[in-house]
Amino acid sequence: MQMKKRETLHYLLIAGIALCVGMTLPFLTGSCLLDTEKTSAKAEVPSCVAPPPIPDQIGFAGQIIDLKRYDHRERMDRELMTFTFMHSTTMLSIKRANRYFPIIESILKEQGVPDDFKYLAVIESSLNTLAKSPAGAAGLWQFMQGTGREFGLEVNANIDERYHVEKETVAACKYLKQAYEKYGNWLCVAASYNAGQGRISSEMKKQQATQAADLWLVEETSRYMFRLLAAKAVLSQPQRYGFLLKREQLYPPIPYKELTVTAGIEDLADFAREQGISFAQLKDANPWLRGYSLQNRSGRTYVLKIPTQEGMHYDPEKTVPYNRKWVID
Repeated sequence: MQMKKRETLHYLLIAGIALCVGMTLPFLTGSCLLDTEKTSAKAEVPSCVAPPPIPDQIGFAGQIIDLKRYDHRERMDRELMTFTFMHSTTMLSIKRANRYFPIIESILKEQGVPDDFKYLAVIESSLNTLAKSPAGAAGLWQFMQGTGREFGLEVNANIDERYHVEKETVAACKYLKQAYEKYGNWLCVAASYNAGQGRISSEMKKQQATQAADLWLVEETSRYMFRLLAAKAVLSQPQRYGFLLKREQLYPPIPYKELTVTAGIEDLADFAREQGISFAQLKDANPWLRGYSLQNRSGRTYVLKIPTQEGMHYDPEKTVPYNRKWVID
């Protein structure tokens, strides 16, 4: 009987040791053990991440940029990854583009500026009409106060037309055309929008370069040009980069009636109520109004947008995509 007990304990001890070895062996051997599950492409985390595709080349305003050259390719790769995995910002840009691209494209065409410059507004503000940088640049096109005034915008404590979509787009076109007269190259024009014409001209001369993409610049400006190209790539084909939107998820243009005023408005809240809308809705439609009144001592003419009731209660399912490539339905 005593012998049987010893044998039983011996077997239990061996079984326990075997169990412990079996449980710890995978941790001890790590990646040395190979099996079909570990050698497959199946991830062991809840989601998979893959880098976005990089085209061999991309066009911008009639110029072809070679993306097979190592430095161009890697700079483009960085910006494509930023746009692809900065999900909320990129998705909002696509949604807003349905509302603002029709306006921007029309003005670019009218002003004789290449259509591709609509993507400059994307990288400047993500098409947020109220965008303001820590340095004080404002609006879709991110004008500084002095530059805005230089190109015809009214900027003061009461009126700030850097937030006026149509007027600031016209002002941006004036800048872009002025820069093109100097460079004769639209990508150089885009670089100057970030760094200033003086800096780009100086660096092109010092570095004996003819293309802005070939310049050695501070990282912000160096990235800026390829961020512009990446914005075009992603917004032109969002599904290729993983953005699957339905038409109802895009932001439709809001119908407005226009009201021309040549005198000041003492109380904009009272004025809004008389138009059947709230003060907040008036400001949303006219973000260039900066206070609670419209001061107009000089008798200037202003056009106020008054959103219609129908427009403020739109049916998302009836939204018409401005670009069919933006949606999957």
